[in-house]
Amino acid sequence: MARTHSEEDDHGHGHGHGHGHGVVPGADRRYLTLALLLLVVFMAGEVVIGVMANSLALISDAGHMLTDASSIVLALIAMRLAARPARGAYTFGWKRAEILSAQLNGATFLVLVAYFLYEGVRRLIDPQPVEGPLVLYTALAGIAVNAACTWLLSKANRQSLNVEGAYQHILNDMFAFIATAVAGVVVWLTGWQRADAVAALVVALLMAKAAVGLLRESGRIFLQAAPKGLNPDAIGSALAAQDRVVEVHDLHVWTVTSGYPSLSAHVLVEAGANMRDVRGDLSRLLRERFGIEHVTLDMDLADDTALPAGHCDDAHGPSYPAAREGGMDRLGRALLVPHRRRILIALVTGSRSTDELAERLMTTPSEVATHLACLEGCGLVRGGQGGYELTDDRLAHALSDLLSFGLVVKHEAACAT
Repeated sequence: MARTHSEEDDHGHGHGHGHGHGVVPGADRRYLTLALLLLVVFMAGEVVIGVMANSLALISDAGHMLTDASSIVLALIAMRLAARPARGAYTFGWKRAEILSAQLNGATFLVLVAYFLYEGVRRLIDPQPVEGPLVLYTALAGIAVNAACTWLLSKANRQSLNVEGAYQHILNDMFAFIATAVAGVVVWLTGWQRADAVAALVVALLMAKAAVGLLRESGRIFLQAAPKGLNPDAIGSALAAQDRVVEVHDLHVWTVTSGYPSLSAHVLVEAGANMRDVRGDLSRLLRERFGIEHVTLDMDLADDTALPAGHCDDAHGPSYPAAREGGMDRLGRALLVPHRRRILIALVTGSRSTDELAERLMTTPSEVATHLACLEGCGLVRGGQGGYELTDDRLAHALSDLLSFGLVVKHEAACAT
């Protein structure tokens, strides 16, 4: 058999439709609906009181609550759309409807932020009279309402980007009401009217922070970035380290929607390998170690004569060759990469955290994390609660010998002290 695909060997994908969510969608909708009713009723009253008190802080809080209510409405609509089955051209169904709603939610935030920043600066320059006691009492009521809504949304499934977005909005809104209450006290006791404008600017900054976070997370999904917490290099190295695997390439890891990570890859295996068994081992590894259940593996024999002409001429991303050689061989390969060499030397004397290693290597924690992921995938280091450490005492002895014989330059050896 010259060419064998995993589809021909009982592909057996896990499509990730049940990722252990603790709350069923129906329960989520009930919690969201109750929070929405509380927000709408209070928001209507807050607008009226804000106009009566001439308080920009209260009106901006009401605007913030409007975006909270909108985010919940969008979440409810997206839940209904996402529940539609896949059919026709929509092979994933409408599961990305929630990501579209998160983008729209973030965009509306930015529009309101621009208005409140403009109006807040204008009132700093030309302060308006504000009814301090009315602002204070309304803000205290707002804190109570937002606390109740936050509790309701905390009961829902926050793995959903929509639910998490609505939760973060309402939590930010509660902090904004605290700022407004402080402004009401200041205006009431001191008569300093600009405190209202300052509180409005604080609310605008909180809204901007929430908007940027939502747009960034939903943007990562739209741009097919790897899910947060999953390192493609670590995944590729781990797959390539499995028995009978020769190479892994064309590796793609992305998110269809919140809590729905997916992976596809081209895997070359040794001649004579049982495709079904290898594919099963790889799928099990991805599910148990990385939490990826929706997997597509295109599997071929690593015999050059078995591959068609032009095979993978346009390969995407790096290749991950087999890493099943002995520990010393893997160590030798790792020592060829300067940062990985220095990380290994630093681990000779014991476990280190990512931040400690970044400080010693004078680089960023994210770069250290990337190298650690590759070293972990090759079985040279392992992570734990106390940080990272070498997996084998023999590796530590070998590195110590290199240091003793002066085979590592002095400024790298200093990392081990």
